[in-house]
Amino acid sequence: MTSERDRVRGTQCEGVFPPPRRSFLRAALASGIGLSLLPAAFAEEEKPGSDVRPQPGDRFVFAEGDREGELIAPADIPEGGPPIQAWPIDPKTKVVRDGSRLNQVLLLRFKPDDLDDDTRSRSADGVVVYSAICAHMGCPVTGWIEDQGMQVLKCFCHNSEYDPRREAQVVFGPAPRRLAALPVKIVDGALVAASKFIGSVVPQQQG
Repeated sequence: MTSERDRVRGTQCEGVFPPPRRSFLRAALASGIGLSLLPAAFAEEEKPGSDVRPQPGDRFVFAEGDREGELIAPADIPEGGPPIQAWPIDPKTKVVRDGSRLNQVLLLRFKPDDLDDDTRSRSADGVVVYSAICAHMGCPVTGWIEDQGMQVLKCFCHNSEYDPRREAQVVFGPAPRRLAALPVKIVDGALVAASKFIGSVVPQQQG
C-alpha cells in the first residue's frame, strides 16, 4: 500500500520557483515583448559575480516573500524550521548571486545539540545552510515535512528526503547523495559563508 510520503505532492520540476532572470530575458527577446525595457534589465542581470558560486564572506538575502532581497539575520531563522529560501550576496559589491539557480540555498536553525558532529562543525549557533537543489534531477527542494517523527527536507518531484541535522544525508527516495553544504559563521552578529560549498550542487542528471 502506498504511504503518504510515497505520494508526489508536487509532481512538476518546472515552475516551482521562477527561473533566473537571464532565462526570462532570452524569452522576451525571442517573443519581442518589452524590448524597450531590456537594456536596463540586461544591465542589472549581467552584474559581474551574479552567477558565481557562494564565496567566503558572502551574506544572505531572502529569495522570496515580503522581505525578498533583504539581508537575513540569524534571529530571522526560526529554530526547528521551516527553512528559509535565500541567495548569497557579496557584501562588498552588493551583487546578489541569483544569476544561477544552483546558488539558491536553504537556511535552517536547530539547537546545536540536535546536530551531529560534522554538521555542527559547519554550523553557526545552530544555523546550517544547504543547497536548495535536489541531487537527483535538479528540482528545487521546497518541502519541510514530518516523516517518522522528525522533520526533513523534501523534493516533491521524486520524493527524495534529506535530514538536515545529519549533513542533509538522504533518508528516502532516489537522490544519490546528500545536499551540498555551505559552512557558515557569525561575524559581528551577521551570518556569513565560511567557505565554498562542500559537495557538488550539480544534480546527477547533469553530473
